[in-house]
Amino acid sequence: MKIAYFECLSGISGDMVVGALLDAGLKLEELERELKKLNLSGYHLKAKKVSKNGIKATQFKVEIEERVVERRFKDIVNLLEKSTLVKSIKEQVGQIFFQLARAESILHQKDIEEIHFHEVGGLDSIIDITSAVIGIKKLGIEEIYSSALPLGKGFTECAHGIIPIPAPATLELLKNIPTYDGKMESEMVTPTGAAIISTLAKNFGERPLMSIGAIGYGAGEREFLIPNLLRINIGEKLEKEKNINHLYLQDRVVLIETNLDDMNPEFYDYIMERLFSVKALEVFLTPLQMKKNRPGYQLNILCNEEDLQRALEVIFTETSTLGVRIGEVKRIKLERKVYNIKTKFGKIRVKVGQIKKEVKNIAPEYEDCKKIAKECQIPLKMVYEEAKRMAYQKFGVI
Repeated sequence: MKIAYFECLSGISGDMVVGALLDAGLKLEELERELKKLNLSGYHLKAKKVSKNGIKATQFKVEIEERVVERRFKDIVNLLEKSTLVKSIKEQVGQIFFQLARAESILHQKDIEEIHFHEVGGLDSIIDITSAVIGIKKLGIEEIYSSALPLGKGFTECAHGIIPIPAPATLELLKNIPTYDGKMESEMVTPTGAAIISTLAKNFGERPLMSIGAIGYGAGEREFLIPNLLRINIGEKLEKEKNINHLYLQDRVVLIETNLDDMNPEFYDYIMERLFSVKALEVFLTPLQMKKNRPGYQLNILCNEEDLQRALEVIFTETSTLGVRIGEVKRIKLERKVYNIKTKFGKIRVKVGQIKKEVKNIAPEYEDCKKIAKECQIPLKMVYEEAKRMAYQKFGVI
């Protein structure tokens, strides 16, 4: 799968996104052809190579001739509906403008249909947002990931007068997204940039496991002490990596650890159930000797990165811990498949571990064996061994 990772080194804006896409291989002529499908006039696209602290980048700018026009959300929707852009581009551009309208409606306590776009309703913002979506589609990018966003500080002027940085609409768009100060007395994330990345990015944080194929730098207009650049990395997402002998599957997961010595041990069963319900991969306890010779346990949880937040919510809600340790770990594992095996007691699910179709381990599903043992009133170990024997027989191991 082809993905892009946005490194928001000094923030993000609509023109920086387009500049980075052009720098990564999008053709300006191709972009101009697609934009004609909007049936808009009075603008001209300009892309030039610039240098930021010695780093070559592309600066994108929309030069416009139209007078200031305040468009409403429904005006944007009508514009998209009448255009001949492909459906997927229309939908994504519409989603971005909907998020902008939603943010404004919350701030001004008005219905979305009543919201008038000011700066972001201008022709340059429409072109920036549409160009960003077109560029992502043309470069074949299927998923987008992003770093945390630096916000900047200070004040800026808009249609409503002087407002603080980050702009209220920007903050509204970036709810539940990782952000940090950025240290610059300037707007580092514009409402347009916030709307694009918050709508399109699947996840924010560390770079996903990927093989980089193309890199693009989009330049901002202002000069900072740091290079005012947005860097895009485009390449193949690596869901599973093979080791050097190509035998075992590998992946990366998050390990959460916390030490507990002041909690009722009867609670652990319930806590484990809750953790598995939020897609924890493994949950286990390790006995510890804590300070002042108190006996305790280390609670260990393995989960995928996208499930980390929900796992933390369970831990902080259901346990007595005040903090956890988190790290990324690499797993090496057999290829695993589940089969329904026919036995004299009935069908039982069996998990099979293989290396290149060679069976290495077989484990009958405990819950299936337990259910049959109860129904047939026979020893659990008899059901378990029968399932294992029939599975080994099916795969020709014995």
